[in-house]
Amino acid sequence: MKPIHTFKVSPCLPTQLEPLRKLAHNLYWDWNVETQALFQRLDRDLWESTRHNPVLMLGMISQQRLAEMAKDEGFLAHMERTLQQLDNYLQERTWYRQNRSIRDSKECYAYFCAEYGLTYCLPIYAGGLGVLAGDHLKSASDLGLPLVGVGLLYQEGYFAQYLNPDGWQQEKYPINDFYNMPLHLERNEDGSELRIEVEYPDRIIYARVWRLQVGTVPLYMLDTNIEENSNPYDRDITDELYGGDLDLRIHQEMMLGIGGVKMLEALGYTPTIYHLNEGHSAFLILERIRKLIERGLSFTEAKQFVQSTQIFTTHTPVSAGFDMFSPDRTMHYVGRYAHLFGLSREEFLALGRENTGDFASPFSMATLAIENSSFINGVSKLHGEVSRKMFCQLWPEVPLSEVPIQAITNGVHARSVVAPSTQDLYDRYLGPSWDSAESQHPLWEKVKSIPDEELWRNREHRRSDLVVFVRKRLVQNLESGGATGAEIERAKEVLNPNILTIGFARRFATYKRANLFLYDLARIKQIMMGNVERQVQFVIAGKAHPKDMPGKELIRQIIHIVREQGMSERVVFLPNYNIYVARMLVAGCDIWLNNPRRPQEASGTSGMKAAMNGSLNLSILDGWWDEADYRRTGWAIGHGEVYEDQNYQDRVEANALYNLLEKEIVPLFYDRDEKGIPRGWVRKMKDAIALNCPQFNTARMVRDYAMKAYFPASERYFAMSKNNYAAAKEMAHWKKYLFEHWYSVKIKSIDISENTEIQVEQPVRVTAEIDLAALKPEDVELQLYKGAINDKGEIVNGTSVVMEYLDRHPSGWSIYTGELVYKSSGLQGLSLRVLPKHKNLSSAYEPGLILWAGSNYS
Repeated sequence: MKPIHTFKVSPCLPTQLEPLRKLAHNLYWDWNVETQALFQRLDRDLWESTRHNPVLMLGMISQQRLAEMAKDEGFLAHMERTLQQLDNYLQERTWYRQNRSIRDSKECYAYFCAEYGLTYCLPIYAGGLGVLAGDHLKSASDLGLPLVGVGLLYQEGYFAQYLNPDGWQQEKYPINDFYNMPLHLERNEDGSELRIEVEYPDRIIYARVWRLQVGTVPLYMLDTNIEENSNPYDRDITDELYGGDLDLRIHQEMMLGIGGVKMLEALGYTPTIYHLNEGHSAFLILERIRKLIERGLSFTEAKQFVQSTQIFTTHTPVSAGFDMFSPDRTMHYVGRYAHLFGLSREEFLALGRENTGDFASPFSMATLAIENSSFINGVSKLHGEVSRKMFCQLWPEVPLSEVPIQAITNGVHARSVVAPSTQDLYDRYLGPSWDSAESQHPLWEKVKSIPDEELWRNREHRRSDLVVFVRKRLVQNLESGGATGAEIERAKEVLNPNILTIGFARRFATYKRANLFLYDLARIKQIMMGNVERQVQFVIAGKAHPKDMPGKELIRQIIHIVREQGMSERVVFLPNYNIYVARMLVAGCDIWLNNPRRPQEASGTSGMKAAMNGSLNLSILDGWWDEADYRRTGWAIGHGEVYEDQNYQDRVEANALYNLLEKEIVPLFYDRDEKGIPRGWVRKMKDAIALNCPQFNTARMVRDYAMKAYFPASERYFAMSKNNYAAAKEMAHWKKYLFEHWYSVKIKSIDISENTEIQVEQPVRVTAEIDLAALKPEDVELQLYKGAINDKGEIVNGTSVVMEYLDRHPSGWSIYTGELVYKSSGLQGLSLRVLPKHKNLSSAYEPGLILWAGSNYS
């Protein structure tokens, strides 16, 4: 029966408890221990059953309980204290104000992502990308950045996982009740719901706007499940995250990118930069260009302005991970922009093609994003190297080490992932700023002052909490699945709160090798249970994508092996991995295991979370672990080798894993003094905290984005938008002129002051005569490029020295000079190159032009 009218019914709170509404609707409670404790105090069981959702909780709690708490002076004092903490937090975000020179301008950083992992009660994320995006917003709030998030609000989100009796993953999709979540529906001034519209082939699709307040940062999300969309397919666009086929995917990405730009405009925002977190939102580039053309700019002028004010972060270490659409599909859905831009079919498709001459190649969202961004980065140092190799074809003749893809290593939001008791420990011994202090801050020296006994007892309590949590979760899952009484009783006894506990939890893609620890069953059983005084246990969690059959088979295989080998009390698979499960695991495990095939882990963040809790990492040297101090804060499996034979790799690295467990990890954990304290283990715990906490923290990460990307790109926005985009227009025309005349530039002569044999630190002066054709000296920069010669006769790891413009030869040639020295001996090389130069270029490589001496000089 359909209703004839609907009401939004809000909780009825006593006047004294009205502040609870404000506290519930700002996600600050997710990383504020006091606020979480307040809601737990109101009704702990309801807090758990509502998935830690204070909004739903306030709507379900009895009026009798509310009336009782309204008279509880202790509760009211607690509430006032947390309210004051929120108010202080919202007013005291000072890092941005202290570090930004442009203070009077209205900066706005628009951050686009397909998923956000923020808290337990908002299942609108699939994994690491979403959790990283959520932590990015939280730290942007902590630092006071003028950032606004853009995403899609999924009615079903990502699936909930359960296992059938055979261990095969099953999926269910609980419906998200937006009205009972910490969400605010955006409205027009007349009270009607705000709507945006996006043009799709043959129809308009509408979406409404929800806001989630993340501290000081608003996250706006689009929802197409509304009556204006008469087609059920259109209402389902924002139904599932990463569900459906390629047509649904392109529908979602149009709504995210194009709809996101339209939404920000409808809300009154004028972003100074756009940050694309992965390529899912790259269609926003087309909409931005369209809007600028409407304001009178040409396509090239608009494209230049968009590129100058855009940032792209890639999280994918393999080409197959990027969204690619066939030429016909691309033209069907977004081809109308080609007409608006005045481009032919192939000119338009070239915007997203790595090889523009291959007319059969697909349209890549990553290429579209890269070619139209002024700052591009990978998410770890190693991933930056991998990304430069993947995309170096976009910058032909640029040395691999100089391909303009930087690295900003991911981090995690400390207050979100460190257990409350551990936070209290750090607050007492390090001070309240530990969650954002930089590596050089003297407070990290104070980690040594934490008493070993206190740190170790806290570790034991967290492990015990994890065991209780796992047992409870297993029992709940078994009861809901109709398990026998005997199975339920066995679940109540799994794990031991007093033995070495290893955690492994992540997406169950096969390259992550969740089953590597089971490679040699006899040996791992001996390690786990061979010595009754020195046992080891594993807690495993993770989801496979619903269409990833090998990933599902991996889960089933582990379940079967554990059962058949009688290991069920010491190896537990915990279904339905989510933010809450992850936080319990990283807080309670002694060791965090990660063994992907290098270099397929772009960054990884779960190990960072474990380290912040004082856990030690045991990992392949991939992602973030490759740049950590893995000797002092854990153990490395192997030495960073890359194997062609995967079977051989599995055998070698499984043996390395077993050797570390047998010879180093287990002995160190169980080597106790007369007080029962493993002093050597605790020393490594302290190193893990002091070294990893400040370095792999989103406070550091977002500061890096601000200093390296946001501030420069935002300054370009102000410079290039003045006087009706005069600078953007000038630069577009300059680039056109540059391209027209670049290939007429000639290197006429090079005079080197010394012969083929010189000494270290001996100055070498070089003079060059260059025919710049129609270009002017201010249009170019000449560089001497020097470095060691490898076995292929090529300069490797070269460095450059800028040459000085001296004069113009009577013949019209330009004369440049420069001096260099070599810091090391051996066979060293020298070359000369010409690069474009303009004050508004994000880098000399932005135009993709470079002239080397060898190409037309001998």
